[in-house]
Amino acid sequence: MSYTFNRLITDADFDAVDARTRKALQDAGFGVLTEIDVAATMKKKLDRDMPAYRILGACNPTMAYEAIQMEPRVGAMLPCNVILRDTPEGVEVSAINPRASMAAIDNPDLPDLAGQVGEMLKGAIAAI
Repeated sequence: MSYTFNRLITDADFDAVDARTRKALQDAGFGVLTEIDVAATMKKKLDRDMPAYRILGACNPTMAYEAIQMEPRVGAMLPCNVILRDTPEGVEVSAINPRASMAAIDNPDLPDLAGQVGEMLKGAIAAI
């Protein structure tokens, strides 16, 4: 099982893919709680240049609430991260596969919920 769902976008620049990704996430019921501009951080902290790389912390409040009710410490693995990274071929968008991340938690109730969230994220990635 892959730990991410991936899609390469070749018909738009980084900022356009970012906007399309946020819209697709919103349409799928996710909000973006956090944003990390990794390239800017590496430049500031290490004076190193790298291609554009952004991490969006996406959350579906209903699903997050259900997961926390099942497993109170699951918040250590939330929100669902979605990355955008500039590559020579285009902008790659990758979302965490919740089934893969939740496999580390010994709770038999989580896999079904993780599967539902995964399908929602796959749909969002496909809609970009």
